[in-house]
Amino acid sequence: MHVAIPLYPRFTALDAVGPYTVLAFAPGWTVTFVAAEAGPVTDDQGTLTLTATASYEDVPRPDVIVVPGGPGTMEAMADEALLGWIRQAHEHARWTTSVCSGSLVLAAAGLLEGLKATSHWGILEALRQYGAEPVSERVVTEGNIVTAAGVSAGIDMALTLLAQAADPTTAQAVQLVIEYDPHPPFDSGSPKTAPEGLSELALKLIA
Repeated sequence: MHVAIPLYPRFTALDAVGPYTVLAFAPGWTVTFVAAEAGPVTDDQGTLTLTATASYEDVPRPDVIVVPGGPGTMEAMADEALLGWIRQAHEHARWTTSVCSGSLVLAAAGLLEGLKATSHWGILEALRQYGAEPVSERVVTEGNIVTAAGVSAGIDMALTLLAQAADPTTAQAVQLVIEYDPHPPFDSGSPKTAPEGLSELALKLIA
């Protein structure tokens, strides 16, 4: 299985690296970071750079697509080279997925019309503008399209995908090897449980 993760300026690192780590551990799976041109792409903090080792043209038919989100999403949604590659690759891919606001990129490519999808809680309702039905869930599967909520949900999405594309035992083994057994220090990872006023503060961190 060949996984392609497109990078664009100001992507959120964990959106890409979380699924990368899960899927790269899977036996027989290969993950490639791609971009319009091979080379370095810098994240939303401006301090971490990943290298796209291939261009879109180099990887026209991956088995799996994982589109990350981030503050650069709006620019990515207008990037016809990226959108065109997603549309073309999706025609042949077994799975097309996204993390966080990456679902808006899928929507802009015209892939979510009439489908349920999720995204980061702060921009979830924006999916309606593209004909998708926003769902406040950690991972949403619609046919061969899988969308994940904000950032850390990409790990859940990748494990869910691996269980379906390979088998649950493989997914469980990967979960164990990365010791994904979260016990967060606070119950504030969702607007539903966060203290009053924290959502506004959180949104300011990504404005």
